Amino acid sequence: MTALLRYHAALLLRSQRWLPPFLLYAAFLAISVQAGQPVLDSLGYTAAALLPVAAWLARICVTAEPQAARGCVAAAAGPARAHVACLLVALSGAAALGTVATLGVTLLSAPVASDHRTPVPLAPACGAGLLAALACALLGTAVGALTSRPLLRSRGRAVLALLLAALLSLVATGSPAQAAVQGLVTGSRSGTVPLPLPLLPLAGAALVTAVALALAGALASRRSP
Repeated sequence: MTALLRYHAALLLRSQRWLPPFLLYAAFLAISVQAGQPVLDSLGYTAAALLPVAAWLARICVTAEPQAARGCVAAAAGPARAHVACLLVALSGAAALGTVATLGVTLLSAPVASDHRTPVPLAPACGAGLLAALACALLGTAVGALTSRPLLRSRGRAVLALLLAALLSLVATGSPAQAAVQGLVTGSRSGTVPLPLPLLPLAGAALVTAVALALAGALASRRSP
């Protein structure tokens, strides 16, 4: 599996297809997050915007290989392992991006609640932001896995399904991402860091992602030529 992860990571980096989602994420944060804003609100924006980026990155990794190369890798390592490995690379990239963004936003933000008077400790706030970002990265990867091949082969349908699923994951009640982001926003209103509340959405996102990757890997084995 280590060799597969290195192969897919090198393929992603060389293709430079990761640049559009990364730049879009950076542009969104530059517009939406300003220095001196309440830290928990800013961290909520940071985590929420990471979900569609993670989904996009998962789709990029799944579709990065030429057909011939995909067949060779699947024959050598097994189609399921090869498919799951590229999704794990996408998840790692999204998690790394979310970590860097969360740390940067924490340093730029003001350690206060939404009323700009109640103090909020930065270290616990950063911890809650990291957990929320990881939950969104996990759920975004699951969305990308379920809206790409081998489940959806039509590019138009896959992109439409990805956008719709990402939106629902952020706004639907009961979604781990919605719960994680809402916890940060609610904590900002009350001036209380929502710990250990983000652990529950994180566990839910991890479970959903594990099921999504297992399903995608199983279908990759069945539909492999």
